[in-house]
Amino acid sequence: MKDDLNMTEIISLCKNRGFIFAGSEIYGGLSNSWDYGPLGVELKNNLKNAWWERFVQQEPHNVGLDSAIIMNPRVWEASGHISGFSDPLIDCRNCHTRHRADKLIEEWLHNRELAGIKNEVGSVEAMSQTEMENFIKENKIPCPDCKHCDFTPIRKFNLMFKTFIGVTEDNTNTVYLRPETAGGIFVNFKNVQRATRSKLPMGICQIGKAFRNEITPGNFIFRTREFEQMEMEFFCEPKSAPEWHKYYRQACFDFLVDIGIEQDALRFRDHSPEELVFYSAATTDIEFKYPFGWGELWGIANRTNYDLSRHAEFSGEDLSYTDPYTNETYIPYVVEPSVGVDRMLLATLCSAYRVEKLDDGDERVVMGFKPKIAPIKVAVLPLSKKLEELAFNLYKDLNKHFRCEYDTTGSIGKRYRRQDEIGTPYCVTFDFDSAVDGCVTVRDRDTMVQERVKIAELKDYLHDKIYG
Repeated sequence: MKDDLNMTEIISLCKNRGFIFAGSEIYGGLSNSWDYGPLGVELKNNLKNAWWERFVQQEPHNVGLDSAIIMNPRVWEASGHISGFSDPLIDCRNCHTRHRADKLIEEWLHNRELAGIKNEVGSVEAMSQTEMENFIKENKIPCPDCKHCDFTPIRKFNLMFKTFIGVTEDNTNTVYLRPETAGGIFVNFKNVQRATRSKLPMGICQIGKAFRNEITPGNFIFRTREFEQMEMEFFCEPKSAPEWHKYYRQACFDFLVDIGIEQDALRFRDHSPEELVFYSAATTDIEFKYPFGWGELWGIANRTNYDLSRHAEFSGEDLSYTDPYTNETYIPYVVEPSVGVDRMLLATLCSAYRVEKLDDGDERVVMGFKPKIAPIKVAVLPLSKKLEELAFNLYKDLNKHFRCEYDTTGSIGKRYRRQDEIGTPYCVTFDFDSAVDGCVTVRDRDTMVQERVKIAELKDYLHDKIYG
């Protein structure tokens, strides 16, 4: 990733090469709505598949789930989302723009740090509504848009999207789009444990859409109102929770490095005691250095037994667990590693992007995805139109095993550059000798080294290169 990489470069590449498009673009778009194009959906699926393989298939304690988006509203009462899932909304009286008060303060503090001014402020999250209002006034924190400091009083804004079930719109039919995927896991704890005959520890993993009516979404796909999560709730004996938190803290970091996210652009941030929500025993964020600054990528929290206790209280169901070896009965503790697919994809794009100077003075843009993550694994390029029939047959055969692309447009050099820019790790050139000697030229994206490989051995050769 270039040190001076900015979001404009990433957004431009994503649109031009078919990774991500603005949602509803032909109608003028919809604020902070994004559609994943042909390459974007491949990359997104590859990331989800890699997560599932690592945290479900390779973990002997873990299983999968796919729960409903619309749930009984009592679920969100128990979790505290209806009463407490809100942002501090504040409006500028001068230019009438809307902001989150906590984010205004955090940005102001961040700018002071960049200027070398030490902050003596504790957790912004721990501030009350009145404390936030007073802090903004006392420090004359300006509106980011018009630079005036004249704001309305803070009012709470619930982030859940409300809708209705049935044909009438009244309070008895009110439901919500889920603000997180974890709720479906907690209410299915007993079902999964019983059906799988699992003993604790046991993790339940889920990938799915969630919805939050953010006041200030932005930074491309970093913060959106509709997003996708990969979440695990790991149920364990209370005294073992700190060790499992430590285990998944490192496992999540290692996974990010394994899929190609730059290690130097990652850091742990352990929450201070003042930052922790009342039920959390420990929370660690893995942050990534995006072009706009450090941002949370993955959160790993020891949530104690809060969630199952609340759902047991509100539902009347016994959600305790009896250890078959010790006969001890307890409400399981939960360690929750939660990551946004979209944020992971953005970090992957930023890490992969590079511009290289070539010996001839030219330059090339390269998306250096790890081969197993790359949207397109192999490009088949016939050197001449006369070779297209044979080359296309090779493409069809390879496409049974890898996601391939067939490209006949432009010079071979231009086709190589295009494949570099979309991150294809290997190009297979079918030339006039191929029809005679049964070999093709395989070009490596990163080294640009070309190697002659027998067609009969090509599938195994590529498989070892991509997945070996």
